[in-house]
Amino acid sequence: MEVREIEALGPEERAALFGRDAGVEEVRNDVRRIVGRVRDEGDVAVREFCREFDGVEVGNIDVTDAAERAHERVDDDLLDAIRAAADNVREFHEKQLPADWREDFDGRELGRRFRPLERVGVYVPGGAAAYPSSALMGVVPATVAGVGHVAVATPPAEEMNDATLAAIHEAGADVVYSIGGAQGVAALAYGTETVDAVQKIVGPGNRWVTAAKAEVRGNVDIDFLAGPSEVLVIADETADPAFVAAELLAQAEHDPHASVVAVTADPALADAVAEAVDDQLPDCGRRETVEAALNNDASGVLLARSMSEAVLFAEEYAAEHLSIQAEDDEAVLDRIDSAGSVFLGPYTPVAAGDYASGTNHVLPTGGGARRFGGLSAETFLRSTTVQRLDKEALTDLSETITTLAGAEGLDAHAESVRRRFE
Repeated sequence: MEVREIEALGPEERAALFGRDAGVEEVRNDVRRIVGRVRDEGDVAVREFCREFDGVEVGNIDVTDAAERAHERVDDDLLDAIRAAADNVREFHEKQLPADWREDFDGRELGRRFRPLERVGVYVPGGAAAYPSSALMGVVPATVAGVGHVAVATPPAEEMNDATLAAIHEAGADVVYSIGGAQGVAALAYGTETVDAVQKIVGPGNRWVTAAKAEVRGNVDIDFLAGPSEVLVIADETADPAFVAAELLAQAEHDPHASVVAVTADPALADAVAEAVDDQLPDCGRRETVEAALNNDASGVLLARSMSEAVLFAEEYAAEHLSIQAEDDEAVLDRIDSAGSVFLGPYTPVAAGDYASGTNHVLPTGGGARRFGGLSAETFLRSTTVQRLDKEALTDLSETITTLAGAEGLDAHAESVRRRFE
């Protein structure tokens, strides 16, 4: 990898680093056609698109029984790992559940209550590929929140991956559908003869999935629009260059469009990280994907003039994954507000959060962390405000209400207060 100075970055380089997107617009028209046909034609369109895009003749769209059988079939070591990860994810997300509350504000009894959604859909990438972690990250928080019916859509394959199916079952999904891509999102959003429509769709996917979520938003709620994986490592002179390089390579193997960046104010470390990346690259199993990610314009090793400049860069970048490998990592963290998930210290690899520490790996990309956070138990809740006023409290507010109602020309609003005192 090349080392570049932040102050010397040109407009095109900065655009590549800070203008990361999910690639939705490139497939939007095709996705609109797919979504429309699934909405209008149901299972017929679903089966046709599974044949066209996945090369699979889907027999049963509902494969809930297959997930149960996979759970019984996988080897004990894998099942133990799935259960351990699920337990940690469940424990962390249980801490996120808010409590209902009411308080008295001088006769105004005000409060808030939280209730789970009734039906949600979780998209789990898969098919022949194995993504059991994505199943856990989507389904477990929904069950923790108390969602009544959790449906999973995952791509079909001639032989669907047992690890993914077993994880879906272990996580507690109520039903599993063998539908992927834009057609899977559309089926969850609008329902078909086999698939029941849901209130909200969450989960990661490729740009077709993301574009479909953008298309159905409004008819159904979604979590957010996410793009390729990304990591930003802030490191000082105390960091181990081999550890920094390992973080970059780990995220690079996700996708050729992944963004992997290291930033430091130490020139020797910058050179050492670039060298370590080159040294470790031959050991990567997905080398072609990794090299493509390392060579794209949104990746690189960047040299800052100071740690303050590195921090300012990180805040503007708003990374999906932020690794801080510095002597005083807490001080660095205190200066950064925008990040999807933060990994402190040399022994906290992003892979820990990806799989088993308990935090969620469904996170905002493309700078989305400046505006919202990742998937959580609260994602599956809706809140209601509750109020009760006694006569004295309404008396105290009456002039304020009627004056504002009059200013807005809403006389019936004002009258609804006056009548209570006639």
